[in-house]
Amino acid sequence: MTVEFAASAWSLPRRSVRRLVESAAALGLIVLFAPLLLATAVAVKLTSRGPVLFRQERVGRRRAVFTMYKFRTMEVDNDDAEHRWLMREQLTADDPPTGGEPGLYKLARDPRITRIGRLLRQFSIDELPQLWNVVRGEMALVGPRPYVPWEVECFPDSVERRFSVRPGMTGLWQVSGRSTLDYRTALQIDVDYVDRRSLWLDLRILARTAVVVFDRSASR
Repeated sequence: MTVEFAASAWSLPRRSVRRLVESAAALGLIVLFAPLLLATAVAVKLTSRGPVLFRQERVGRRRAVFTMYKFRTMEVDNDDAEHRWLMREQLTADDPPTGGEPGLYKLARDPRITRIGRLLRQFSIDELPQLWNVVRGEMALVGPRPYVPWEVECFPDSVERRFSVRPGMTGLWQVSGRSTLDYRTALQIDVDYVDRRSLWLDLRILARTAVVVFDRSASR
């Protein structure tokens, strides 16, 4: 048996166990947060026109495309042209533009977001439906950020390693500055996470996420 084959034979069970544990944990969190999930669904439905859940194609491990779930935080039939422009400029321009405020690399005053949506985003409640993606094995609790296909088309070849693991509900990027980091920096942080990935790092990120969610300066 070669060293490469032995390593592969060992990594497969570990990966399967990790996925099983995360799926079970996500299912438990869905049960735990059931009252909050129900209350959020009612609030979204009563405060704006459109579906409760937002479904969107995202790119996961090995560039496989899957449907990601979130609570809807935007008005339906919105125009995302400004967001697309900002994203592309940040990935290609020598001097990445901000989103309208110094040090903020997302749209500072995004008219697409509903009033309840701003609150959900502030505390990351809108992302809780992604627990179902974790149950399904499409996402992990911790990993690189899942991007939409048109965004991935703009990525440089140097960040391809980020697609070797499942995307996460939270990750090193989210606890390192979130929207105060431009997209190129965020992608490099994703690669850094893949290179350093370990159970201990994941636990540290999860613990840090709990702090960041309630730190308004970190959740811009």
